[in-house]
Amino acid sequence: QVQVVESGGGLVQPGGSLRLSCAASGNIFSILAMGWYRQAPEKQRELVARITSAGTTNYTDSVKARFTISRDINNTVYLQMNSLKPEDTAVYYCNVVVHSPPTKIYNHWGQGTQVTVSS
Repeated sequence: QVQVVESGGGLVQPGGSLRLSCAASGNIFSILAMGWYRQAPEKQRELVARITSAGTTNYTDSVKARFTISRDINNTVYLQMNSLKPEDTAVYYCNVVVHSPPTKIYNHWGQGTQVTVSS
């Protein structure tokens, strides 16, 4: 069993900042990647940012230069969100890609955390 627990969402004014955290625990052999997705009302879930085990990061174009993803040695991933805009409003989900030997790869999801950007 793998547990994925997010925290850090909330209400913030445009131009403000928030930091999301996501901790993965449980029966983890190795983590291949951790990332954040978001889903706004009536829209499809989209990738926001992702970091691989090698430290490679990628971001969706709309958040580049405003959001930063990072990870620590305790299987926790962070998303620092600066210069927030109303269009960033969504439920943010943490995704953890886990390798289970010899060949299985599993996606685990958190429960989601609401981010609302509004004045």
